Amino acid sequence: MITALDHIAIAVPDLEKAIQRFVTDFGLPLGGTEDVLEAKTTAAFLPLPPTSIELVHPLNDEGPVKTYLEKKGGGLHHLCFRSDDIDADVARLREKGYQFLADAPTPGAHGARVIFIHPKSCDGVLIEISQPAEGH
Repeated sequence: MITALDHIAIAVPDLEKAIQRFVTDFGLPLGGTEDVLEAKTTAAFLPLPPTSIELVHPLNDEGPVKTYLEKKGGGLHHLCFRSDDIDADVARLREKGYQFLADAPTPGAHGARVIFIHPKSCDGVLIEISQPAEGH
């Protein structure tokens, strides 16, 4: 079941500049950064309980976020919903006709299992579903 808005992801062309903006200008705490190899991104996490902002930047100048930045130049990338049973949520949503970008959840940041719903299924918005790793 979907339990919360986990994060809002913003694609950024300059990760350090964006981190500086959110930390210095807006006073948000930096919760750390992580290279997410599966997604080909480097992510910076700015917790703002009960949700967070995630800044995403292409890892090694490749991947889907690089393509997004080339087309749009940065901006809101996706909304992520937290799930307590991602497999059940995927099955339920597939049954309702939602299209996913992968056949099954893959590893995400912080050891979570994640899957993305195609924007065509959600009025043009890319939606991620994430089931946190045990203990997170």
